[in-house]
Amino acid sequence: MNRLLSTRNLLGIRELNREDLDLIFETADNFKNLLNSKIRKVPTLRDITIANIFFENSTRTRVSFELAEKRLSADVVNFSSSGSSVSKGETLIDTVRNILSMKVDMVVMRHPVPGACVFLAKHIDVPVVNAGDGTREHPTQALLDAFSIREKLGTVSGKKVVIIGDILHSRVALSNIFCLQKLGAEVMVCGPATLLPRHIESLGVKVETDVRKALEWADVANVLRIQLERQDIRYFPSLREYTLNFGINKTILDSLNNNPVIMHPGPINRGVELSSDVADGTHSIILDQVENGVAIRMAVIFLLSQKINNN
Repeated sequence: MNRLLSTRNLLGIRELNREDLDLIFETADNFKNLLNSKIRKVPTLRDITIANIFFENSTRTRVSFELAEKRLSADVVNFSSSGSSVSKGETLIDTVRNILSMKVDMVVMRHPVPGACVFLAKHIDVPVVNAGDGTREHPTQALLDAFSIREKLGTVSGKKVVIIGDILHSRVALSNIFCLQKLGAEVMVCGPATLLPRHIESLGVKVETDVRKALEWADVANVLRIQLERQDIRYFPSLREYTLNFGINKTILDSLNNNPVIMHPGPINRGVELSSDVADGTHSIILDQVENGVAIRMAVIFLLSQKINNN
């Protein structure tokens, strides 16, 4: 009997258990082998239609989902809020219900409001995949990040992972914390005190404001960009000062007693949080993350499609 996910939707990492994570990674292993072969495409979901509904700008995530869906032979419908009836005042529920009336079997949604995907899943009867909702969660990014660490270091359990940057506004940070802890990693967050959420320690993470100490501690550094578009006040004097205090360059890495793996979910602000020689250097697995994103999203979509077939 096929193993199934414990949940019908992927709304956040918090809803997944350890067995779910292992199943997603094992499935992604198989799909990555496929992507690296001459076949690259399978007819697995040729009777499934998936709607990608993006109320927020995206390049990497949207392309990654679309490619994953097409590699599985699903029919794909892309929807963006710009130029749509949403801009005329149509509600989220009405928009999605109109799309579902066209016989869509699954929805992948990105939305700027935290919890929008959870709200949607309560009102429609097809699986929903959260492609990022506000500052709440971005589960597939956390999955591909953990998958990339597992691929590089052999395991996630017992590894020390520091998340550096704008923790306060990042849905990636929150999902990564939940995912890494479920897999047995130690997690630290590092950044300016103004960009660290109050009571972040309650999530069981270490907190550091000295980037050099954080890097010395870590096996892996997942570096986040400063999300200026989500900041309504000034959290630090200037980008130049941020770079001086928290930017990572080759000089810093060469001075360390260890060799932490460098990750970044993108897009990279080169010269701000990472210098180009670090982003493109031997420590970096950033392009591996991009490649692994397709395999992870194929795995998630495939596993959720089994829930459709079982209903």
